[in-house]
Amino acid sequence: MGAFKKSLSYFTKGELALWGGSAVLVLGAFLWFDRRNPLILAASLLGVTSLLFSAKGNPFGQVLMVVFSLLYGYISWGFAYYGEMLTYVGMTAPMSLYALVSWLKNPYGGRRSQVKIRRLACREVLVMALLALLVTMVFYFILAWFSTRNLLPSTLSVATSFLAVYLTARRSPYFALCYAANDLVLVLFGAWRRWRTELICPQQPALLCFS
Repeated sequence: MGAFKKSLSYFTKGELALWGGSAVLVLGAFLWFDRRNPLILAASLLGVTSLLFSAKGNPFGQVLMVVFSLLYGYISWGFAYYGEMLTYVGMTAPMSLYALVSWLKNPYGGRRSQVKIRRLACREVLVMALLALLVTMVFYFILAWFSTRNLLPSTLSVATSFLAVYLTARRSPYFALCYAANDLVLVLFGAWRRWRTELICPQQPALLCFS
C-alpha cells in the first residue's frame, strides 16, 4: 500500500485527473460501442498511460509506447488497416525503442526517472525536415502499393508520427506538439471515416485514446 501511494504521489492531482478522465472515456466507449475486442481497450489504455509518463519525461513512457505500437499494429492488421500497421510496427515502435535508449542514457540530474531535454540546432531541424519528407514519400508509395484507402490522410499521419517520434528520440520538449498534431489528424480521419461509412466503428476506444 505504501509503494502504491508513493507511485501516485509521483503525479500531480491534475495529471491523475486527466488520466482518470481519459481512461473513463476509453472504457465507456469500449462498453458502448464494442465489448468484443479487449485488445483495443488494452491498447487504448496503454496509449493514454504512455503519454502521461512521456509528458513527465519518464523513460517508462517509451516502454509503454513500444508495447502500444506493436499491439496497435496487430489490431490494425486484424482489421486490414495495413497502412496504420506499417506505420506503427515499422516506424513508431523502432523509433520509440531508440528513444528509450536515448532517454536512459541522458538522465536529468542522474535520475533515470526523468530525461534531460535538449535544444535542436537549426541544422538538425533542417535534417529532421528532410528526413520527414523522405520517410513520408517512401511510405506514400508503400501505402499506395497496399491500396490503402484514404491515402492522403494516412500519408499525413506518417509525417506527423515521424516528427513526433524523432523529436522524442532527440529529447526535444516539442515532441508533444507533434503528437498533438498527429492525434488531431487521426481523430479527424477516424471521425470522417465513421461519418462516411455510417457504421459503428470497433476502434472507437482507440479513437478516444488519440483525442
